[in-house]
Amino acid sequence: MGGFRQVEPALPAAPYIGGKRNLAKRLVDRIQAQPHRTYVDVFGGMGGVFLRRDLAPPAEVFNDKSGDVANLFRILQRHYTEFTGMIRWRLTTRADFDRLAKTDPETLTDLERAARFLYLQRTAFGGKVSGRTFGVSNERPARFDVNRLSETLEDLHARLSGVVIECLDYADLIPRYDRPTTLFYLDPPYYGSEGDYGHALFGRADFETLADCLAKVRGRFILSLNDHPEVRRIFAGFAIEAVETTYTIAKDRKGKTAAAELIVTGGRAWS
Repeated sequence: MGGFRQVEPALPAAPYIGGKRNLAKRLVDRIQAQPHRTYVDVFGGMGGVFLRRDLAPPAEVFNDKSGDVANLFRILQRHYTEFTGMIRWRLTTRADFDRLAKTDPETLTDLERAARFLYLQRTAFGGKVSGRTFGVSNERPARFDVNRLSETLEDLHARLSGVVIECLDYADLIPRYDRPTTLFYLDPPYYGSEGDYGHALFGRADFETLADCLAKVRGRFILSLNDHPEVRRIFAGFAIEAVETTYTIAKDRKGKTAAAELIVTGGRAWS
């Protein structure tokens, strides 16, 4: 099954919790080794895996249930010029961070909402979504610098051309795009950290529901999750491989520690 085209990888526009930065290359290699004509990133986040691929099939779908995430990607895709003009003079200040953190995104226009979300994600410590705190450093420039950010946003705009952007729950998205030639990549919240991405986006019971959903797919899937006994139990019906990676220790803001992750694969064979 051919039809892949070369694409230019791009960097995510901002940090995002669970971004898979240290595992991305291994995941991309596995994704691109699988023949497929439709690629669906079910829990897209800021595109930590989606944007690092350098081969793409004819159809690509980027999904995230978060309205903030989906809106930002749509704005970068369709209203890039207006968006960059809106953020051109924004500075990194604690006062702006606090004001925007208190602002209800539902009261904003799509452009204003995208600018708010990007600003908060770039200036918050550790790419957090829930419980954001203003991030400061004595060793690097201000976190929101449009001069440094503009090239990243331009690359994102170009990369998102032709990509379908969705804002659906996984249980609605997967059946909608499931075909024998579809490859799903799934990076759900870590088991035990379901609340870190925002209110009511993904709960503990969703892991069981997700496993049931994946058992029915006609295509193939690759899922990455933290290594936890319950994760191994829930996804025991699929192939499970343990891999080592590292992550930064958030509580002391320095150093890295080893972490065990699982790569779960399954689906029906393609002819």
